[in-house]
Amino acid sequence: MNSKTKGIFQILLILLVTAAMGVVAYTGIGAGKRGSAQNIRLGLDLAGGVSVTYEATKENPTAQEMSDTVYKMQKRVENESTEASVYQEGSNRVTVDVPDVEDPQAVLDKLGKAGALEFVLQTDCQIAEDKTATYDKEKVLLDGSMISTAEATTQQDSQTGVAENVVKITFNGKGAKKFGNVTSDHVGEALSIIYDGKEVSSPVIQTAITDGVAIVSGSFDKFSDAEDMAATLRIGALPLELKNIRSNIVGAKLGFTSLETSLYAGLIGFILVIVFMIVMYRLPGAAASLALVLYVAATLLALNALDVTLTLPGIAGVILAIGMAVDANCIIFTRIREELATGKTVRSAIKIGFEKALSAIIDGNVTTLIAAVVLYIKGSGTVMGFAQTLAIGIILSMFTAIFVTRWILYGLVSLGLDNPKFFGVQRERKAINFVGNFKKYIVISGVLFLLCIGGLIFNKVQTGQILNYSLDFMGGSSTSITFDENAQGFDGSGNASADFKTEVTDAVKTAAGVPDAEISDVAGERTLIIRTVDLTEDQQKTVVTAIGEKYGVTKENIEIETISASVSNEMKTDAVIAVIIAAICMLIYIWIRFKNLAFGASSVLALIHDVIVVLMVYAVGSAFISVGSTFIACMLTIVGYSINATIVIFDRVRENRKKAGSRTEVADIVNESITQTLSRSINTSITTLIMVVVLAIMGVDAVRQFAIPLIAGIISGCYSSVCLAGTVWFFLNKISKKKAKSK
Repeated sequence: MNSKTKGIFQILLILLVTAAMGVVAYTGIGAGKRGSAQNIRLGLDLAGGVSVTYEATKENPTAQEMSDTVYKMQKRVENESTEASVYQEGSNRVTVDVPDVEDPQAVLDKLGKAGALEFVLQTDCQIAEDKTATYDKEKVLLDGSMISTAEATTQQDSQTGVAENVVKITFNGKGAKKFGNVTSDHVGEALSIIYDGKEVSSPVIQTAITDGVAIVSGSFDKFSDAEDMAATLRIGALPLELKNIRSNIVGAKLGFTSLETSLYAGLIGFILVIVFMIVMYRLPGAAASLALVLYVAATLLALNALDVTLTLPGIAGVILAIGMAVDANCIIFTRIREELATGKTVRSAIKIGFEKALSAIIDGNVTTLIAAVVLYIKGSGTVMGFAQTLAIGIILSMFTAIFVTRWILYGLVSLGLDNPKFFGVQRERKAINFVGNFKKYIVISGVLFLLCIGGLIFNKVQTGQILNYSLDFMGGSSTSITFDENAQGFDGSGNASADFKTEVTDAVKTAAGVPDAEISDVAGERTLIIRTVDLTEDQQKTVVTAIGEKYGVTKENIEIETISASVSNEMKTDAVIAVIIAAICMLIYIWIRFKNLAFGASSVLALIHDVIVVLMVYAVGSAFISVGSTFIACMLTIVGYSINATIVIFDRVRENRKKAGSRTEVADIVNESITQTLSRSINTSITTLIMVVVLAIMGVDAVRQFAIPLIAGIISGCYSSVCLAGTVWFFLNKISKKKAKSK
C-alpha cells in the first residue's frame, strides 16, 4: 500500500466511523429505533419525572429526624438516578422527585414502600398466608436504622458452584455489633425480615457474622427479585417510618423550550469553535474539528450506554470536556509549529509535536479526572451527575486528541498535504516579564477579592443573606392548584399548555408579590405546582383569593405547603468535602509528577483564586444571579478548568528547566515558559468561552444565570494560569531554596 492510498484509507475510515456513530447517535438502527441522543435520560429540570410524597407516621417528628430522613432518602433514590431530588414539605412530609424514568409506575411501586423494617426470630412471630407478620415489638432484635446499605449481587453457591442471586446487607457500626451478637446466639435459627408488617424473607443463620456484612441467598429466582428486596431494605433503613400519601408524574421545571434553546446554542457554539480552530490552526484545525465531531458523537453514545441522567450541571461537564478536548489539540498544534520553526519536515514535526505534548495532556487530564472520581464517590445529587459527564468527557477527549487527530493528520500528509504553510510556523516571541509584573497582578487580584468581600457584606446588610439563594438552597412555598374539567388551558388528556402555565405562574407571582417562581405540572391531572420563596400567611391568603377569583378554583383545590431546600445541608457538606479531598489529591499528584511541592501549592492557590472570583460575580450580581443547584456545578467546572490550564504552563516550566544551563535565571525560565504557552492559553479560553457565551445569549434565564458566572470563571482561569500560577511558583520555589540553604 503506497503512501497516498494509505492516506485515503485513513481519512475514509475516520469519516465512516464518524458517520456511523453520528447515525447511531441521531437516528438509531433498525425500525422504530431512536438515536442515542434521544434516549439520553434528562433530569427533572429538563424533562420532569415521578414525584412521591411521604408522611411520617410519628405524630411530631423532630427536625433532626426529618433532616436525617431526607438525606438518607436522597442516598437511596440515587440508585434510580443521581439527579433525584428530595426535600421536606411541611413539618412531617418528604417529597421525592425522580427524573425522566422509562417506567414511572415501576418507580412509584419501588418508592411507594417506605414502612418500618424490623428483624425478628421466626419463632417469635406468626406469619399468615398473605405474609402478614404478628409479633411483640419487644421481640425486635434489629431495625432499619442499623442498616447502612443493601445491594443485589451474584455469588457462587459453595456447594454446587452455580451462580446465584443474593442480597448483600451492610450494617452500620451499631448494627454490626448487634447483628454479630444475634447471629452468634441463634445459629441454625431463621431470622425473619419484616417490612411494613409483612415478611420479606426468613433466612437461616448459618454461622456467626461479626464483620457487619450479611448475605441473604436461596430465594431469588431472578436478579430483579434480589434488586427489589435490596431496594426494600435500603428504603426501610430510615430514621422514620413513612407512608405514601401522594404519587404523580410531574412536568419539567425549565421545560422543553429551555432544552431546545440550549441545544441550538450548543450547536451554534460548536460550529463557531470549528470555524475558529480552522482559522487559527489551518489544516490541523480542520483535523481537530473532525475529531471533535467524532468526540461529540461518542459522548452521546456513552451518555446513553451508561444511563447517565443529564441536567444543566451535567451539560456543564460536557462543556468543560469539549474545552479540554480543544485544549489538547491546541497544545499539540503549538508544539508542531515550534518543530516546523526549527526546520523539521511536517511528518517529523507531527511525530515530535505529539510526543512533547503528551505529558502536558496526560497530567492536565489526569488531575481533572482525579477530581471527577472523588466528586462522584464523595458527592451526591447534582455533584455526582456533573462528575459522571466530566469523567466521560475527559476520557473520550484524551482518546480523540491523542489518537484520532494524529491519525487524521498523518492521513492528510500521506495525501500530499505536507507543505508547512498548511500548518503554520511558530514565530519567535520575545519573553514577557510576567515575574516582574507580579505586584500588579497582586493588586488586580486584591481588588477582586475586596469586591467579593464587599459584595457579600452588602448583601448581608440589605437582605440578611450573603448571596441570593434560590429555592434549591433556601426552600420556600409550594402552591398546588387543581383546576376543574371546564378550565381553559388544558388539552383532552388534562395537560396544561405552555402559555397557560406561564399565565398562572405570573398570576401567582403578582398575587404574592414575589419576583421569581418555578412551575411544573402533574401529568393528566389538571394540576399545576408553583414554587416560590416562603410566603407569609397574608401572602398565602392573597394567592388563594386571587387564583380562586380568576380561575374559579375552590379553596379546597389550592394547597400551599412550606418546602425545604432540595440541596440539603448534608449535600452542601458532601460537595465541600469532595472538593477539599479532590484538591488534596490533585496537589499530591502534581507534587509526585513534578517532584516539587511548590508546583502543587501554586496550582491550588490559583484554583482558589478563580473560585473567589466566581463567588464575587454571584455576590456583586446578586440582583439578577441566584445561587441554585447550578452554583455547585459552576464552581466545580472552574476547579477542573483552572487546574488543567495551570498544568500546561508548569509542564513547559519543567521542560525548560531541564534544558536550561546552570546560569539561567529561574525567572527567565518562567517568563519564557508562560510566553511559549500563551497562544494555547488564550485560544483554549476563547473556544470554551464561545460555547458558554452563546448559551448566555440564547439561553433562558436559568441557563443564563449559570453561564454568566462561568464566563467570569473561564476568564479568571486564563488570567490566574498565565499571570499568577507561574509567578507564585517562582516565589515559593525561591523561598524553599533559601530555607534549604539556611539549614
